[in-house]
This record gives sequence, C-alpha cells and structure tokens, in this order.
Amino acid sequence: MIRRYLDKIFYGLLLLAGTGMLHACGTAGDADERPAVVVTTMMLEDIVNNIAEDRFSVHAMMGPGVDPHVYRATPNDVRRLDRADLIIYNGHFLEARLAEVLAKIPDRTFAAAEQLDESRLIQAFEFGGNYDPHVWFDVSLWAEVAAHVGERLIAFAPEHEEQFRSNMEAYIAELNELHEWVGEQISTIPEEKRILITAHDAFAYFGRAYNIEVEGLQGLSTQSEVGLQDITRMVRLIMDRNVPAIFLETSVPPRSVQSLINGVSERGGQVRIGGELFSDAMGERGTPEGTYAGMVRHNVTIIVEALK
Repeated sequence: MIRRYLDKIFYGLLLLAGTGMLHACGTAGDADERPAVVVTTMMLEDIVNNIAEDRFSVHAMMGPGVDPHVYRATPNDVRRLDRADLIIYNGHFLEARLAEVLAKIPDRTFAAAEQLDESRLIQAFEFGGNYDPHVWFDVSLWAEVAAHVGERLIAFAPEHEEQFRSNMEAYIAELNELHEWVGEQISTIPEEKRILITAHDAFAYFGRAYNIEVEGLQGLSTQSEVGLQDITRMVRLIMDRNVPAIFLETSVPPRSVQSLINGVSERGGQVRIGGELFSDAMGERGTPEGTYAGMVRHNVTIIVEALK
C-alpha cells in the first residue's frame, strides 16, 4: 500500500513535467544554450548524434546495461524532461513505466518506432502494447526509424536541414550496408544449428530479418517471470535439437540462463554460454559496442562463432 502510494506521488510529479511547473528545479550549472534533446535509449541517442552531430545537447536517460522495461525515472530525469525542447522515445510500450508520462506531453515528444508502418511490425498482444517494440534488431527497420527521426529533427531545426539531411543519408547508407553484412554472416551458420536462445524474447525481428530461429526464456518484457514450465520446455528443445550454446544479455540477470544450463546438465546433456549479447541496452560509451553499428557487429560475431 505504501509503495503504491509513493508511486502515485512520484508519477504525479513526473506529469508536472508536461506543464512546465518544474523549472525551478533546474541547476545553476546548466550553461549549455543549445536546444536540449532527451532520448530514452542509447540506440536513439546514436541516431540523433549521427544526424545532428553537435547541434543539440543530447541526453540518454537509460545508459549501458539499463533495462528499459523496468526503468523508473529519477528526479534528474524529471528535471531534464521538463527542460527538454524535444523528447524522443521508442514507443510500443518499451519504456513501460514512462509510457503514461510521455503520453501527457505530446507537443514535445516523438515516438520513433511508432512511425513505422504496422504491416512491418510483429504483433504481440500478450505484451503491454500491441506490437513487439524491439525493432532495432532488424537493421533495415532501424534505418527506417532513423529516417523518421531525421525528418523530425529537420522539422524541429529547419535552419540545419542541409546538414541534417546529408548526415541522415550517410547514416542510412551505413545501416543498409550493415543490414547486408548481418545477413551474410548469419547465413554462414549451418541451417540446422541456426537457433538463438536468449534470456528474454527480444530478438524476434532479428530472427525474421536474418532467417534464424529465436527463443527467449522470458516474454517480450523482462517484467514477466520465468516459470518451471518455461525451463522444462527450453531444456527439451535444447536436448532435442542438440543446441550447442545459449546466450546471456547485458541488461538481464543471468540466473534464468544458468537455471537452463543446470536443467540440461541434470538430464545428461551439455550446453554452454555462447557469450553475452546486447539486447535492450548498448555497451559503454567510447567503446565500439557503445555505438549502434558496433553493438550489432558484436552480437552477430558472438552468435556466429558460438553456433557455427
């Protein structure tokens, strides 16, 4: 009861961010006069930085290793949202605990993944939204998202249209090349070994785009619980298909995957951890995996080496 009451108070404060009533919370040290753009994930941060370069002050609310499904905004986030000139989020209920807040300030928010044609999306009615939100795992879809974000940035700052459009075209060309590379790499895995098992069901777009079967212990959201039936079903699958490796995720605790390994061992089988994949968050800033392209290349390299 107390926790529910505190949540109501906290989210009431968040909703005030949409009315401009929290300006007094700003700090005297905020000297950056560039327009402030707040994004929820590092994947979106990568798009904005590549298109706008240094024209904006860009802040990603969720850094390396942060799970967006369970993320709760901090007081600093509240202040940043209030001061932001533009807020870009993924949408389709990825940022589950922020969804209501973001919906209350439509004049400054942009749901990037929700600009995609619904025919390109994977339905997921058991999830909080109607569609699977993990669209960045299909690089061709993420290129479309980048185009939508680019157009929104141009509308926001039309004086920089020439620069933004040139950068956007270069970035999308890079993503198109990356998409082809991913397909080529995954095709080197023998078809019977092309099965990707991870901690939660985040890779459906990856599987559809690159012709690899995917299975997750948890559902689309990490808020769901892993039950004994889930473990038993996956153990049977690993044994029947002779799966050589399963994968951890950087933003999901490893206990469910370890339970799966133990379950296989108890039945006389053997499966190893193929490596750690970036799923809902990217790597540390300043590393290759701290960029979208670097994250994708890391994941694909790990998957191919473990399954091939």
